[in-house]
Amino acid sequence: MSSVWIAGGYQSDFARNITKEGGDNSTLMAETLDHTCTATGIDPGQIQVIHVGNAFGQLFTGQGQLGGLPATVRDELWGVPATRHEGACASGSLALLAAMADLESGRYDCALVVGIELEKTVPGDVGAQHMGAAAWAGHEGESAKFMWPYMFSAIADEYDRRYGLDPEKLWAIAELNARNARTNPNAQTRGWEYTPASFTADPIANPIVEGRMHKVDCGPMTDGAAAVILVNSRFLQRNPATAPLTRITGWGHRTVGLPLSAKLARSDDYVLPHVRATILDAFGRAGITGVDDLDLIETHDCFTISEYLAIDHFGITAPGRSWQALDNGDLELTGRIPVNPSGGLLGGGHPVGATGVRMLLDCHKQLTAQAPNQLPNPHRAATLNFGGSTTTTASFILEPAT
Repeated sequence: MSSVWIAGGYQSDFARNITKEGGDNSTLMAETLDHTCTATGIDPGQIQVIHVGNAFGQLFTGQGQLGGLPATVRDELWGVPATRHEGACASGSLALLAAMADLESGRYDCALVVGIELEKTVPGDVGAQHMGAAAWAGHEGESAKFMWPYMFSAIADEYDRRYGLDPEKLWAIAELNARNARTNPNAQTRGWEYTPASFTADPIANPIVEGRMHKVDCGPMTDGAAAVILVNSRFLQRNPATAPLTRITGWGHRTVGLPLSAKLARSDDYVLPHVRATILDAFGRAGITGVDDLDLIETHDCFTISEYLAIDHFGITAPGRSWQALDNGDLELTGRIPVNPSGGLLGGGHPVGATGVRMLLDCHKQLTAQAPNQLPNPHRAATLNFGGSTTTTASFILEPAT
């Protein structure tokens, strides 16, 4: 199978409110396509297949059939095969996996992958209800006002039951991601005001949302899009790269049942063993032995507990001891394994269909020395993206072109 290369891409400013600007899905898509082609030096006429990641288009905007959106805004894409992919917050990663399969098989040589989501079209409480569709509707979380803080609070409860959990470690994750986001020009929270009390149990500065989840534990509602162009070796033989390339060397993908209770009932040292298996698949395909072969991670942190579980599931610490990485400063930009230099979802923003693509793009930028919080000479990066209560999980490993 052919190798798959990332030719570059574009991320919109996640602090924007597209509806208030007078825009919609089509204006955001047009902007994203224009900038993606400029960044990569690849003409729209060279794109042979399109994969769109979007989770909740019909609910937030009333618009489905989003595979047709690229051709709606660019005549050069009229007739190009396109598919929309939905896997809740992992929708973008599913679009990437489908594009990779197209390129690896040789069916196509150049693929556009776009993740897009508008979430500020409705009040926050309505948006939270829309996103509840990614749980097992009618079977779980029925007493919750805010479905996903409730569900991830249950994951925190399970950590506490098994290993103990200090909420201050979760707030340390929130503070780190907010700090990293300060210098990311596309981060949603880069201009937000925090005080020291914001990362404490102060009921005014950091009120409880659901269960164990306080305000800073929860990711914001976000409008945004991210896109990359992927190519295979055959394309590069015909079209020498005009921008720095990275290569996807490993990937993992798991899907399990909808109920969170069934996920947490599994007997394993890891709270969510299928997440660990996804990461190990990516490691194995990339030919690496563990987390110490990585130079950075962009991981899913829709809630602080999401990143807390990623720490031990990646193997940065033993199971249940993620707090050690926080105490040691391992996740800092200058630490053993920087996590979410971009600010992640908590600091950077979380337009759910775009998140998996945005993570891949941020890793690509780090490996090609184009990132805002640029690390010194990184050689390998990983992503972890999941949808729902980790019903769908995907991970990618990237390395620079050689």
